[in-house]
Amino acid sequence: MAEIPPITSLTREAIFSGYEADASDGFRSHLGASIIGKECERALWYDFRWVTRSQFSGRVLRLFETGQLEESRLVRNLRRTGATVLEVDPQTGRQFRVVAHGGHFGGSLDGIAINLLEAPKSWHVLEFKTHANKSFTDLVAKKVRESKPQHFAQMQIYMALMAIDRAMYLAVNKDTDDLYVERVDADPKVASSLLGKAHRVIFAAAPPPRISDDPAWYQCRMCDHAPVCHAKGSGAGMPEVNCRTCLHSTPVEGGWHCDRHQKRLTEVDQRTGCDQHLYLPPLVPATQVDAGDDWVDYEFSNGVLWRDAGLIKHAGG
Repeated sequence: MAEIPPITSLTREAIFSGYEADASDGFRSHLGASIIGKECERALWYDFRWVTRSQFSGRVLRLFETGQLEESRLVRNLRRTGATVLEVDPQTGRQFRVVAHGGHFGGSLDGIAINLLEAPKSWHVLEFKTHANKSFTDLVAKKVRESKPQHFAQMQIYMALMAIDRAMYLAVNKDTDDLYVERVDADPKVASSLLGKAHRVIFAAAPPPRISDDPAWYQCRMCDHAPVCHAKGSGAGMPEVNCRTCLHSTPVEGGWHCDRHQKRLTEVDQRTGCDQHLYLPPLVPATQVDAGDDWVDYEFSNGVLWRDAGLIKHAGG
């Protein structure tokens, strides 16, 4: 008996395809406070250097949007309790933003609030998150610092750079619509350590050590950068081609500078790159054996030789 083909909905697929068509490459202009709590500094360096393009299904992209839509609902919920909530900076009309390290590190706040029932006289940084039931249950049992260290780190950065010593974490259980609310105190030592970590990552000329040399390690298995980070031999995963993966570019105060063309790079420049792009040698899973002004020769572990030369590489060589 012939198998019955799975039933698909053209409308469903078209909706998800629309999300995928509108998706960005995932490359942020800065290293985000929302991810500085990652344990692996190499993964953060890859994030900042635009090594791996984000690829999410339409369903997952729609799920991200659901989390964003929940934010306005939580603001309405808080205001109904009598809280004064500022979603945007009155001076700019835009989200509150914090920056550090020459503009290369920072993030945008969900808001700040005062007149909260737990502490009416204190301003609080607001952080909104949504969780599946398993994640929510773990959060309730362990609290945010232990259960969601990246979220805890994010709030510490925001408090430090906003000079606010309290935060309120509001989490929504996506399965039951239950809420978890936790007030978090500023920890200046933690914030200082995280700011130091961000500085190391941003200004490192080469990727920091891996969190594990075993590609089967659970954090490596789940990492988008694994194909590049654990690449071995010719034909292995290669980074994206853009100015941030090029040996000619350097992060400087307020932006990026290209030593090859002796100019400041706009964000458009950085994304587009040029035909003289040469990979940062640590990004190539091979041994550098020779170099010239516009090329670098590598030898892979299997004896294959490869010349990194912008014009050849961009032509598919």
